[in-house]
Amino acid sequence: MKIKEKITAPAPPGAVKTVGSFLLAFSLLVFGQQTANATAINGDSTTILRMREGVFGDHLFPLYEYLNISASDAAGPGAISLEIGGWGRVDLGDRSFEHRTEGDIQYGYLSYRANRSNFTVNAGRQWVVEGVGTERIDGLYLRSDLIAGLTAAAYVGNPAVTQPDFDGGDLIYGGRLAHSVPRYYSVGLSALRTEVSGDGIREEEGIDLWLHPISMVDITGRSTYNSLSNGWMEHAYTASVTPTEALRFSASLQNVHYDDYFYQVTTSALSLTNGIIVPGEEMWNVGGSVGYSATKNIALSAEYNHYEYDLAGGADYYGVNGTFSTTTGLAAGASFHRMDGSNDRLRYNQYRAWATQKLGPADLTLDFFDVDFDGSIGGRENTFSLAAAAGYDFSRNLRVAADVDYIRSADFDNELRGLIKVSYAFGVGKEGK
Repeated sequence: MKIKEKITAPAPPGAVKTVGSFLLAFSLLVFGQQTANATAINGDSTTILRMREGVFGDHLFPLYEYLNISASDAAGPGAISLEIGGWGRVDLGDRSFEHRTEGDIQYGYLSYRANRSNFTVNAGRQWVVEGVGTERIDGLYLRSDLIAGLTAAAYVGNPAVTQPDFDGGDLIYGGRLAHSVPRYYSVGLSALRTEVSGDGIREEEGIDLWLHPISMVDITGRSTYNSLSNGWMEHAYTASVTPTEALRFSASLQNVHYDDYFYQVTTSALSLTNGIIVPGEEMWNVGGSVGYSATKNIALSAEYNHYEYDLAGGADYYGVNGTFSTTTGLAAGASFHRMDGSNDRLRYNQYRAWATQKLGPADLTLDFFDVDFDGSIGGRENTFSLAAAAGYDFSRNLRVAADVDYIRSADFDNELRGLIKVSYAFGVGKEGK
């Protein structure tokens, strides 16, 4: 098993500066075009104020801002756009994290999409989702349809990892090749590699598929292999059968090898050395569910999952769920689940009941969640939370919402949390809204 080394120096900033300069130059070009051609600029802002008491009695009031902006122009042989999103936090009360202020650019990239063959080029900080690769990178991404149902995608750049506990690498590259026949199947082969100073710290290959052999059957799944540990990381497959519009069956199978799956991570929470995730563990999960829409307004479902661990033992999780709605804006639901595991923390009953009412531009919600343990956990056998929320749509673009949570847990006898959220969408130009 490979033991990760703690980072002792920050990652080289050269690539980030290059991407930033690239985006700045092209953003001037795009926004210049926006003014000239009256094209579209869209965005949304979400401001959240959280209010709670800390473990040591401190008063925490972190204020968050999430901002997303998209500028696009569809003139010419393709569409060009600039996509930017980020967040920031400031503590209005006692310090909630190590620093009183914090922020990050979640994504920021220039995109071009041609009018033919779905040819796409993205440059900058972006999320890439291609087979085994679900990564945030500072780099370049290309995708295109080829011939006879073939598609190809490739990416290269620096892993964009914020506040890592372990080195995330200084270079990542990968791609995916897929073949599809619409309405019947899609099968993809993918691979990625991450390096530090030329040495590989992560190498993964995989297959993903979607099969639709007949109208009522869908099969999806993936298998991922770790070339550095020489083992399968994960197999995960799901099949669903829908014999009628009102009835649906599904079955799933998953297998995870911890040593291979958690071989290279960037956070200590997922490390094989943290004392929580056990090296050498292997997990199997077999499950199924059935859903039935009794009427247009009433839906019922039941599910069962069996978990088998080589070291930790087994557990069964099963339950039922029901929901209903009315034409007057009322919706409600209730559920019961049972966890039968090998220790007290994995032996409990779980209850939930909720209701929401729409009243024109306003809405009200109540949500109760309760966990009743078979034995004492931290001196408590029962934990629950009760949440009340309200929202009001002042316009299509402006919404204000608030909620209050009362929680009794192993850490708090009586915890009260509050949240106020203001969401605003804006747009200018001939397509902005």
